[in-house]
Amino acid sequence: MPVYLTEEKKNEIFAEYGGSASNTGSIEGQIALFTFRIKALSEHLKTNKHDNSCKRTLLSLVGKRKRVLKYLHDRDIQKYRDLIDKLGIRK
Repeated sequence: MPVYLTEEKKNEIFAEYGGSASNTGSIEGQIALFTFRIKALSEHLKTNKHDNSCKRTLLSLVGKRKRVLKYLHDRDIQKYRDLIDKLGIRK
């Protein structure tokens, strides 16, 4: 697990978006976790432009989040809209 993502922070994210800290399989919780990791990696890349491993990880996470968001969009459009407003993505 990355240094910036502690177990407490992960539990906090899943408690807020997934319903409970133990509900790690919830779609909303997974999207929120991907978003948190994407923001952290983006901040890292602002100072370390040539960190290619980090760039690859960032692109991988963006793709995963996109696929899971599409799944949520197809399953429940209202939850999708609420989540993107809450997270501040897809302006």
